[in-house]
Amino acid sequence: MTAGTSGGDDLVLAVDLGSGGPKIGYVTLTGEPVWWWYERADAVQGANVQDPEDWWRSITGIAAQAISSGAVDGSRVVGVACTGQWASTVPVDADGLPVGECLMWSDTRGAEHSAKRFGGPVAGYAARPLATWLRRSGGIPNPAGADPVAHMLHLQFDRPEVEARWFLEPVDYLTMRFTGIAAATPASMTGAWLTDNRRPDNAAYDPVLVRMAQVDADRLPPLVPTGSIVGTVRPDVAALLGIPATARVVTGLPDLQNAAIGSGAVGLHQPHISLGTSAWLSCPVPGKKTDVLRSMAAVPGIGDGNYLLANNQDNAGRALEWFKSAFAPDVPYAELFARAAQVPAGAGRALFTPWLSGERSPVDDRQARGGFHNLSLDADRDDLTRAVLEGVALNMRWLLAGCERFAGRRLDPIRLIGGAARNDLWCQILADVCDRSLERIRDPLVAGLRGCGLTFALASGAVTVSEVGDLVPVDRFFDPDPEHREIYDLLYAQFPKLHSRNRTMFVALN
Repeated sequence: MTAGTSGGDDLVLAVDLGSGGPKIGYVTLTGEPVWWWYERADAVQGANVQDPEDWWRSITGIAAQAISSGAVDGSRVVGVACTGQWASTVPVDADGLPVGECLMWSDTRGAEHSAKRFGGPVAGYAARPLATWLRRSGGIPNPAGADPVAHMLHLQFDRPEVEARWFLEPVDYLTMRFTGIAAATPASMTGAWLTDNRRPDNAAYDPVLVRMAQVDADRLPPLVPTGSIVGTVRPDVAALLGIPATARVVTGLPDLQNAAIGSGAVGLHQPHISLGTSAWLSCPVPGKKTDVLRSMAAVPGIGDGNYLLANNQDNAGRALEWFKSAFAPDVPYAELFARAAQVPAGAGRALFTPWLSGERSPVDDRQARGGFHNLSLDADRDDLTRAVLEGVALNMRWLLAGCERFAGRRLDPIRLIGGAARNDLWCQILADVCDRSLERIRDPLVAGLRGCGLTFALASGAVTVSEVGDLVPVDRFFDPDPEHREIYDLLYAQFPKLHSRNRTMFVALN
């Protein structure tokens, strides 16, 4: 998709590797996408593994096609930046080539190993590891798996035939494919919780945590500062793409940190919501802190040595995808939204809980499952569609309450990014349910690509952190409708209780 003309501007090849497939684009150093491509794809073999070689073929093929077709002037490319999913693991050889599939953030096959090391009676954790990890890193590998430490332990002990030289996060895998250099950062390794985060600029693994996790330290990639230049593009890759071999590659940045930049919300306590396949609410915070009960923590962030609030609502756009696939496979999304817009706020007081694959924040419960509640014989598909949209928003309101407690202040207004944010109805529902003003940035689907361009610009000194906010344009403002306050307060009063009251059932059935 063409979004402008490159003219004589320097360009950054930007890659945003999401769970549903990569977005590829060329972005100016002021963050303006001039050309981009995206085609939604399903995860290979469900949501648990994907083929990193497929990512690379898609990325290089599309990026090269944009140049060979004349849509982009390859000679203008001065940099490469990658962002995307994190808490996933790609085993690679010494050349950076994958020797196995990527274990995604939802893969829990290493859970038994994690449970032996970290599991116990204190909110699911053993007391000593919990205290040690929280003091040093701010988070701890999950006894239920679904994080890089569990992935590494699974590969080490259950699959010794996978002879990996390095265990890389997806963004670090892509950086190595571009440069040939194995490198990671405190930001990209956030999900492993193996760095001492008491100093956010400390680019080193914590030997105490590595020893307690019992992962193979020799297969952890070398750490470099977040937002630094790793090297130049390999000559063979440059020739394949049609860009100069002098183009520099910045460290890969997880979607959380990149989203803060791409949303323009980089100042202290300036919040953003990402409404995509999953969702989160984040803002820069001044110090290291952890809320174990709500599964959120301050992690190494961007700019001025700040930290960034990290959490994750497991299902947002994916909940609507599930609903459409199950109940309206032949109905276009536009029609679903149009009909849902005709349903009064509150969807006839029907409630939908979006915990279809469990939840991470504001409650860490991998056994939770979603459902419709308080349905009557009058409920039809349009009511259920709106209930899904409202259920995702109600869960975000629950998460918002925890985030504001964490930050110690009201978070308002909130920048809004993500593919699901393209729909005006869902944005308005989110504003109404959360009772917050939302500022949707222009082209919210490609906020990650915008963030890549600005990340490279920051690393190369072309822009400063203080300039980022003004470089991200807002597309539309959504203010909460006071007429909907009563019904959404009524529904929200019951929403968190649906989890607590059904927790015993979740454990028994799942």
